[in-house]
Amino acid sequence: MRSSIPGLFLLLALPLINGYKVVLGNDDGWAEAAVRAQFSALDNAGFEVLLSCPAFDKSGTGPLTIIPVPVLLPCEYNSCPAGSPAIGFNKSDPRLNYVNAFPLDAMNYGIDELKLLGGAPDLAVAGPNVGNNVGLLLVSGTVNAARVAALAGVPSIAFSGSQSDSLSHVSYTTLKSAPNSANTVASNLYAQLSLKLINALLHSPGPFLPAGISLNVNYPSISGCPKVSNYKFVLTRVLPNPLVEDVETCGTNHLPVESNVVGKSGCFVSVSVFHAQSYSDVNSATQKIVLDRLGSFLSCVS
Repeated sequence: MRSSIPGLFLLLALPLINGYKVVLGNDDGWAEAAVRAQFSALDNAGFEVLLSCPAFDKSGTGPLTIIPVPVLLPCEYNSCPAGSPAIGFNKSDPRLNYVNAFPLDAMNYGIDELKLLGGAPDLAVAGPNVGNNVGLLLVSGTVNAARVAALAGVPSIAFSGSQSDSLSHVSYTTLKSAPNSANTVASNLYAQLSLKLINALLHSPGPFLPAGISLNVNYPSISGCPKVSNYKFVLTRVLPNPLVEDVETCGTNHLPVESNVVGKSGCFVSVSVFHAQSYSDVNSATQKIVLDRLGSFLSCVS
């Protein structure tokens, strides 16, 4: 590992990809298999992607923030030695950055790094998180990484995958050492699903998402759903509220709740639109903007 300043110059020396700029964060840590699979999927698809994640697993730290501090113990999975600087990068690929702080601090760092390279990111992606984030979003570090990006004016999406029999907390090295493990299969599958939604969102010019909002996306277990084509994306709510009307879709003005959709059999993916400031569901007008943007990409719960 080296300090981030040389890393910036190395990154500047790399050929830029002719694609959208994406900053990638999480709360499980920079060496987590799921986020590295997502990095590879975005990179292979032609995105100019910068990974900026905590040095350690910071799950459940919500909106906590701190000034990055030097690494006293080895980073997760021994991915950097004790005594490493507060912010560092992978010597073989300076696009892979750690920040020894909280998830939203790492996301802010990644956004600032891309700005130094010639402009703010076009999109911020957080996750996929190891374990679903449904309902009360405040405590999720992954959701807060996406949230802080939206508050900084960067369209953002938080992705989370099932931990029941799919994702687990393991090093990115297992993506190669255990290619047929449940975690590797799930990590690669969720990464491709995320890419599918991202491409649908970015398919045409204009604002990708309304200002100050973010998407919370949750994947079901991969059991019985082995292919990308098996999955259907459904517009949902974070929390139930029968007293308000949602956007009219699928023959109703009440969207299904994300926890119900992701837990339903049939390979359904929940896509909720929430206020970055309050973590709450947006109004029907804002839901309609997202519905119109994604169009036929979205499905109804059968």
